[in-house]
Amino acid sequence: MAFVTEDNITDLAIKRWSTAHSPRLAQLMTTLVRHIHEYAREVDLTEAEWMAAIEWLTRVGQISDDKRQEFILASDVVGLSMLVVQLNNRFDSKATPATVLGPFHIDNSPAAPFGYDMSDGIPGIPLFLTGTVNDTAGNPIPGAILDVWQADADGTYEAQMPEIDEARLRAKYQTRTDGTYCVRTIAPLGYTIPMDGPVGELISRSDISEYRPAHVHFMFDEPGYEKLITHLFQEGTDYLDTDVVFGVKDPLIVKCVENPAGPSPDGRVMDTPFLVAHYDFVLQPKN
Repeated sequence: MAFVTEDNITDLAIKRWSTAHSPRLAQLMTTLVRHIHEYAREVDLTEAEWMAAIEWLTRVGQISDDKRQEFILASDVVGLSMLVVQLNNRFDSKATPATVLGPFHIDNSPAAPFGYDMSDGIPGIPLFLTGTVNDTAGNPIPGAILDVWQADADGTYEAQMPEIDEARLRAKYQTRTDGTYCVRTIAPLGYTIPMDGPVGELISRSDISEYRPAHVHFMFDEPGYEKLITHLFQEGTDYLDTDVVFGVKDPLIVKCVENPAGPSPDGRVMDTPFLVAHYDFVLQPKN
């Protein structure tokens, strides 16, 4: 029987986890054991630090629920979410790049017609997002579903409002036969990640900016195409260079053009000034 020592504990743990029934699980766990042990040795981890980490992770789980996913937020702020996005979305250069999901997506948003106002009276500057959804060959994709969600002018998502029981600043739009779409909403603002939980507490103990730049989320999950999770960011907005979740990419930055009251992209007439941003999404066909 091999008794545990500082020198052999890593090899013993790796040997045990190599018995996992799935080869992939064996690879994941033995590699994880090796790197965690290397980390503990490199920083000379103390028992108090180890217990503090366990207590922090426990609080991350305790604050998470069906509307708030603090573990996703934790992954986001250390750059792990974006690294996994990059590893798993190596699209053609013509395709729209992917970015992070974020912790506030809600399933089953309501279907919305062309130009529907998903802000539904919520205060803010009216914003129309227009364009097409195409494949990498330039062909329009009719009937494509754009799952859209965003924060309000105070930087708050519906998922952060337990008193809200209906869709707020989220909807599912569908492209027309020529691949065009039109989303009506309000201009997003930059906002801080939730600072009232264990992730925010950790961020506050550093010089890291807790802000995200103004953006709108989009998700596509079309048959025959790779799933796309992405954002559109407003050109010139604050925090583009310091996004706390590392989600900004140059091709996702769009210009919002100011328009006076008058005809809007959905064919109606606006009685107040509004913004228009154009973006053509390109989906990557599956092999």
